[in-house]
Amino acid sequence: MNSEARIQLLSPRLANQIAAGEVVERPASVIKELLENSLDSGARRIEVDVEQGGVKLLRVRDDGGGIAADDLPLALARHATSKIRELEDLEQVMSLGFRGEALASISSVARLTLTSRTAAAEQAWQVETEGRDMQSRVQPAAHPVGTSVEVRDLFFNTPARRKFLKAEKTEFDHLQEVIKRLALARFDVAFHLRHNGKTVLGLHEAHDDVSRARRVASVCGTAFLEQALPIEIERNGLRLWGWVGLPTFSRSQADLQYFYVNGRTVRDKLVAHAVRQAYRDVLFNGRHPTFVLFLEIDPAVVDVNVHPTKHEVRFRDGRMVHDFLYGTLHRALGDVRPEDQLAAPAAVSGMLAPTGQAAGEFGPQGEIGLAASLLEPPPRESLWRSPGAGYQGQRPQAGVPAAEAQGAYREFFAPLAAAPASLPEAQGDVPPLGYAIAQLKGVYILAENVPGLVLVDMHAAHERITYERLKVAMASEGLRGQPLLVPESLAVSQREADCAEEHAPWFQRLGFELQRLGPESLAIRQIPALLKQAEANRLVADVLADLLEYGTSDRIQAHLNELLGTMACHGAIRANRRLTLPEMNALLRDMEHTERSGQCNHGRPTWTQLGMDDLDKLFLRGR
Repeated sequence: MNSEARIQLLSPRLANQIAAGEVVERPASVIKELLENSLDSGARRIEVDVEQGGVKLLRVRDDGGGIAADDLPLALARHATSKIRELEDLEQVMSLGFRGEALASISSVARLTLTSRTAAAEQAWQVETEGRDMQSRVQPAAHPVGTSVEVRDLFFNTPARRKFLKAEKTEFDHLQEVIKRLALARFDVAFHLRHNGKTVLGLHEAHDDVSRARRVASVCGTAFLEQALPIEIERNGLRLWGWVGLPTFSRSQADLQYFYVNGRTVRDKLVAHAVRQAYRDVLFNGRHPTFVLFLEIDPAVVDVNVHPTKHEVRFRDGRMVHDFLYGTLHRALGDVRPEDQLAAPAAVSGMLAPTGQAAGEFGPQGEIGLAASLLEPPPRESLWRSPGAGYQGQRPQAGVPAAEAQGAYREFFAPLAAAPASLPEAQGDVPPLGYAIAQLKGVYILAENVPGLVLVDMHAAHERITYERLKVAMASEGLRGQPLLVPESLAVSQREADCAEEHAPWFQRLGFELQRLGPESLAIRQIPALLKQAEANRLVADVLADLLEYGTSDRIQAHLNELLGTMACHGAIRANRRLTLPEMNALLRDMEHTERSGQCNHGRPTWTQLGMDDLDKLFLRGR
């Protein structure tokens, strides 16, 4: 730095251009700010026109409350807003935009025209500004009640930044994604998007379950809705509702994940960690879950003023939010049974039919909704069913005693128990996975159910059943600790040492015994007996890091589950083992009553359905 340079105030134009670097990254950033202003104004219909991916033209027109003529120049001034007055207002902010810098930043790097009319005004007024001089000009104009913002030639006066823009299609894809995210947040608003004069998106207002589901299908695809679980639960002042994709409907990228806090789309690492934990046991390695979820929380306990683009939030009690999200999603995914997976596509097909008939029951309160079962999670033992038990027409509610679970834990390598000689179809309802008819190459079970043919990977299915039973037995028996002959010392930070002392009872319940030796030193005196082969130092260090960042950790449980998964894999039916029909039917019945039976321990599917329509297509029947 030049020692002779003097400190001076930045010019308004340069200050706004610097601020634009935080807020205006690309055309999609501009659309986000303009749409949020429209939504805050009470708009019920928003039209977006785009040319050349948004670089040449971005026009947003709404039917909101409008801006008074005297306020138009202020709308383009920096740090001018109608949404907050006092510092205390930030603690209850519900509007999407409140910093008062978006329009000023946009107008500093583009040619901006703002036209607006309030309901009380006799005519509309228009203000124009260009990045060169930032001087606004107000004049009368013709416009209905509402506001139009036109942004032309983005970055025309900052060519260096314009060079960083991608191809037209890439920029438009980013812009369209922003509109989709906001369209999912506000079902009560109609959105229309045109690119280079061609209509790309037309979403009407959605006021009921059926129309909301149609919008989700329009944005995320019908396949997502067919493979998603609707959930709704409220507890301790938190409400979570929306749709979570089944583990089998995963993606190679995290491109179908929409999470909202009080209607604001966020990308938060605490939320991402909770969701990742909930899917950990059922998702194939490297795949990403899909979801559209809405969290409603008291605005006073969440801070949205964390980042210039407001993509991040900070919760006052992050651990409570994390545990609520994890517990809700974990229970929802664990509660899925084959009948749910078979019922979902049919329900969605009826719901999306043009007639809009009774399938509208689908949704947060719908026929296959999980709200009721999530309110009071059943006891862990309810996973248990005796092998070969006949289908009862509904899920079992009672579990086996802990003693029986412990016995199963010790004898999990035992072969499948004897089953009835036959399960005639004439007796009662046909169970979801139907009845076994054959075994293919000693690997797959073929079964007939109401929709058609079921194919089951018998090793993967039995592996999941055994794994879930081991987890139940582990929970009932508890974790036994094993003292170390020579305690291991661990160098940590003072914060980590304080955290270890604070969570000492929690570590003890998991079979660990930690002793503080000094301000930045711990001694590991005992570890869980099942983890005697693990690197104790590394495991404890990772757990402490999680506790400091998220307020919770599942690393110990993850290591235990990995070990139980290995045991289950060795104890499951091996390929090329011939099963009798009763043994196959016993496995099908166990699958119907076991949590997460749709995936093996590694996240691969355990069964698939081929309906009659699918089979007819293979053989070109009906053509």
